[in-house]
Order: sequence, then C-alpha cells, then structure tokens
Amino acid sequence: MRTVSSPLLSLTGIRKSFGGVRALDDAALELHLGSVTALIGENGAGKSTLVKILSGVHQPDAGDIHLDGNAVRIAHPKVARALGIGVVHQECQVFDNLSVGENLFVNAQPMRRGAVDWRALRSRATALLRELDADFDADMPAGRLSIAQKHVVQIARALADESRVLILDEPTASLSQRECAELFRIVRKLRDAGRALLFISHKFEEIFEIADRYAVFRDGVSVASGLLRESSRDELIRQMVGRPIDRLFPKVETTPGAELLRVENLSLPHAFENISFTLRRGEILGVYGLVGAGRTELAEAIFGLPKNVSGLVRLAPEAEAAGIALVPEDRQSQGAILPFSITANVALPNLTALAPRGWCDARREAGLAREWIEKLSIKARAPEQVVSSLSGGNQQKVVLAKWLARQPAVLILDEPTKGIDVGAKAAVHAVMSEFAARGNGVIMISSELPEILGMSDRMLVMRRGRLCGEFARGVTSEALLRAASDA
Repeated sequence: MRTVSSPLLSLTGIRKSFGGVRALDDAALELHLGSVTALIGENGAGKSTLVKILSGVHQPDAGDIHLDGNAVRIAHPKVARALGIGVVHQECQVFDNLSVGENLFVNAQPMRRGAVDWRALRSRATALLRELDADFDADMPAGRLSIAQKHVVQIARALADESRVLILDEPTASLSQRECAELFRIVRKLRDAGRALLFISHKFEEIFEIADRYAVFRDGVSVASGLLRESSRDELIRQMVGRPIDRLFPKVETTPGAELLRVENLSLPHAFENISFTLRRGEILGVYGLVGAGRTELAEAIFGLPKNVSGLVRLAPEAEAAGIALVPEDRQSQGAILPFSITANVALPNLTALAPRGWCDARREAGLAREWIEKLSIKARAPEQVVSSLSGGNQQKVVLAKWLARQPAVLILDEPTKGIDVGAKAAVHAVMSEFAARGNGVIMISSELPEILGMSDRMLVMRRGRLCGEFARGVTSEALLRAASDA
C-alpha cells in the first residue's frame, strides 16, 4: 500500500533493449501526487523509451512498476489508460476531421441505447474544456485549432479518461512564449488538483519554472534525482552529459569578409514583402521573429522552393557553383527520409559527385557517410542504420551532414537546435561556427534568444512579413523582443 509520502507511480530496475542495443539499463523514476517531475537527459538517454513503457507501447525486459503501491504490468495502451496514465505527445495526437468533443472521447464514447449519446458527449466535453479555461468549444473542428490548442485537447482527453498521471512529452517545442505561459497555467492547475505530472523538456528555463522535482537519465541509466530547489542548471547539465559544457555557444570570432549573398526586394504573397539584406563571408546572420513573422518562408524562398517569388537573390560569382543549402525546421518530414539509412540520406544531395557516370558506387556512398558520422560524432551503430532509429539530436546531425558534404557556400539553418538536448546543441553550434570561419556564410533562423545572441555576428528581426530591425552583436534580448513584438 502507498503511504502519504510515498510516490503514486514508481519504476525500478527497468531494462529495455532493441536489437542488442540497450536503451534503458536499471532505470528508475518516481512520480508524486500534486507534483511536477522533470525528466532530463540528452537525446538517446532513454526518455522516449521510458514514456513508451509507461504508455503501454513497449514492455520492459526487466524491472518493476508500482502504482498506488501495487505491482502493475502495462501490457497495452488500453491498460495504461485504464490505470489512469495519459500522455500529451509533442506531435499532436488529434484527429483533424473530428470535432473537439469527438476527440476528447475517442477512446470511450458515451453510449445510450446502443448509439453514441451526442448530447452527453457535448455536455461532458464542454465541462472538461471549461475546467481548463479553453478558448474554444466542443463543436469546433479540431483541424482549425492551433498546435497549442491541440495540446489542450490532448490534456482534456486525458482528463476524460480520468488520468491521475499525465506525461507531457516536449509539449512546448512548437509554442510561442504566450502559448507556453497558457500551457503552464493549465499544468499548475492540474498539479494543484492533485495529479502527478511528468514534464519532458530540453529547455532549462521551463524546467525551473514549472517543475518541483527532477530525474536525470544518461545513456539509459538513472544518474540523479531530487528537488529542483536544491539543484542548479549547471549541476543538471553536468549530470546529464557527464561533463561540464563550458561553451554552449562556441562562436569563433571572425572579421566578415567580402559580400557573399545579396537579397533585394524579395517578396512572396501572403508571407513577406520587400526583404533586402546582404551576407558576408565568415558571417553568421541571425534572423529572429515571433511565430508567423515569415522567417521560414523567407528561408525557403532564398533556397528557391516557392515559384511565385519576386525580387533578387544573387550569389557572388565564385560561389555560384557551390550554391546554397537549406536545413529545414522539421527534420522528420522535410530534412531526412526516416526509413532510409544514414548512407542513403547523406548520398541524396551528393549524387552528382558520387555517380558522375550515372551509376552509384556503394563503397563511395558508405565512405562519405562514415566520414561525416566521424566528423559530427553521430551516435550510430553503422552507416546502414536507419535514421528513424536515431535520437533527435543525431537525426539533426544527419541532416547537417547531407548538406555539409555538398560543400555549399551558404548554409541556411531553420531552427537548427529545436527539440535537441544541450550537448547536441553545443555540437551543432560548433559545426556552424567552424563552417563560417572557413569563409562561408550562415543564415540562422531561431526562436531562442540565447542562441540568436550567442551565435550571431549580426541580427535581423522580422515582424508580420517585413524586416523591422538590424542589430549588431552585443544587442540586448529586450531590444530584439521589442522589435519583434512592436512593444
């Protein structure tokens, strides 16, 4: 039986392997009622595997799970829901073609005389949304909701399933600051109502704002846990990566050289208008703005994706052959082909060099992949490993590798460290800095102010599709925020 001070949910000695690779090794975790526990670890530390075990997707090879002091076996997602364990996924598990109310009760619809009781469904859905102070109603089509609102739908669905344990897996990755604040208001309300919450995030400012406790995983092993008020950011990083990270922003100081890229009066209907700027050799140009400012659309236009763009994009003549590369924001749907191997992904943009006579040399392809696995310290068993089996940070390195192998003159990075851990961030930043120091140019789009301030030689700010400011290195975060928000 569980005592007042004992955890609601505990896992001890959890082990899980996939194809001979151990994802979890003697992992442990405790969740308490009325408390938010942050699960911290690098990409590949075992966090996702643990979530899948708790949600019934995977079963552990060894170890014990106790709920309310009783041993349980979570053999299926239905069992997890029956035990009161709910998950809010980063990639929203919401059916766009259904109404909000239908989404809330997709696991168990209220029935009357053998048919769905629509009046009861709508009434109960409305009550749940009111409990969370949602700004939309039960009849709204889910496809019209923002990502933040879809997260609220997932939380409300967990409440409909009477969940006492709620797992929030990277819920803020695609949210604005205002949306994050609203989500945290709901999380605090659930905590104060006595639920046990597990919060997974790579953002330490969020962890210290919303969590009470923490658990650190490293290489599938539980290495530390405790109360957040008794720890610090530097201590958590040291526990997480096994070493201090002295330089999260390892910017190599350079003197920008000759003009490399010129953009003049670039416009795309309904996205941005009259954008003009230059990029010089050896320069990292940061582009900052709020969600909807048009930054991603600008990156795609410079790369040449949309057809109805007007204006001019001009590379220095000696750089035309090397060209421009784009690392997109969404590595999983745009940056990499997940079912393909590392070798195949790295080869795709480089087929002209790898197959000059029209057929590919498998040995050259594998050699190129091995070269970049070593250069970027990609954690993989072999070049033949499929990208979907890699952690998020290593997937991002594969996307970087495929374009760096092409040796472009200009590298455009759209949210290059989104959803990856602090160790992988430092590695990506080092790659960017070294690339620019060799006389190339980098355009870095980021929503993270510390990244913009720490890595940029010069900064542009976009607001509602227009450039509204240019700033030199050393500008304050307040100045960038004011420019981006017109405050």
